[in-house]
Amino acid sequence: MFARRRKHFGTPADKATYATLHTASLASPHLREGLTPAAAGKASRHLRDLLGTAAIAICDSSGVLAWDGVGGPYESNHRRDAKDLAAPTLRSGRTAVLGAHDVACGDPQCPIRTAVVAPIVTEERVVAVLVAYSNNTSAALVRATEEVARWVSGQVELAELNKERTRAMEAELRALRAQISPHFIYNALAAIASFVRTDPERARELLLEFADFSRYALRRGGEFTTLADELRNVERYLVLEQARFGERLKVSLQIAPEVLPVVIPFLVVQPLVENAVRHGLEAGAGSITIRARDRINEAEISVEDDGAGSDPEVIRAALSGETGSDSVGLGNVDARLRQVYGDAYGLVVETALDAGTKVTFRIPKYSSGVHASP
Repeated sequence: MFARRRKHFGTPADKATYATLHTASLASPHLREGLTPAAAGKASRHLRDLLGTAAIAICDSSGVLAWDGVGGPYESNHRRDAKDLAAPTLRSGRTAVLGAHDVACGDPQCPIRTAVVAPIVTEERVVAVLVAYSNNTSAALVRATEEVARWVSGQVELAELNKERTRAMEAELRALRAQISPHFIYNALAAIASFVRTDPERARELLLEFADFSRYALRRGGEFTTLADELRNVERYLVLEQARFGERLKVSLQIAPEVLPVVIPFLVVQPLVENAVRHGLEAGAGSITIRARDRINEAEISVEDDGAGSDPEVIRAALSGETGSDSVGLGNVDARLRQVYGDAYGLVVETALDAGTKVTFRIPKYSSGVHASP
């Protein structure tokens, strides 16, 4: 009975729907790379399968990005003319249905006699066209070509959004690097210098810690790292700060081993710790607690100090990116978390005057497009 059920699983309509969705899913990853010749070439076969035509071409203002379908002399004839066929739609953004007079090459054996040219649009701008070649044109083919072109437009627009997000994150990261406190650098070097005569071995160790901290913080490329690497750099930072403050700075780390491999945006923990050190020691001494907890599908990271606290309005100004705030990197970190994971994953700040400050954020353990850089 089970075998008989399996044999007749799904109606023809169900199977056709599955086949269409599967074919679209094969084209999607390539189109998410952007409308480059390489990406268009990889996606074109799947797009032709969706339409079931003799051939398709994807063209932009520079020429033919990709061709799939009939080859040999038929391809050379039609590929050569594809740019001219695409030009009117590139200019007007209107679908064009072309007959044999415009398309046919004169070879009676050629399966290409007609074409439908549909625009690929992003941000209300025609960036390319999809040309579907067939033996004859029907209203169904025109609608199908337009729908496929509209779907391709959506994928290309997502690719552009990903590029914009990457560019925005890189800009935020450059801004954050520029924000690394010059006072910290000066004070760290001064602390190292103070040990040169009294404890040369300690000075040497601190100098190596400072070099490793700087190399990590100022490295080029890569928007993501593991929580383990980020915490290792936080420890370097704290070693240098404790060389300055000695027993006045108490640090506690409570880290669940399960979350150490979680991938997080680069430099999101260290600025929060630097902020905690600055505000936690305003009264002359203080303690900082760094926690990383396992929350099933997420990691929860918090940085807490028992310092003077802050006016909540000042924190709101810092999170909104207003200039003049002395909260190091809070707005920058909050903005980057929201860019990557959405508004539900921004910073949560609990503070009040004379009540210390606790900053918490969550990171999904798995998120599309988020990978640690080597």
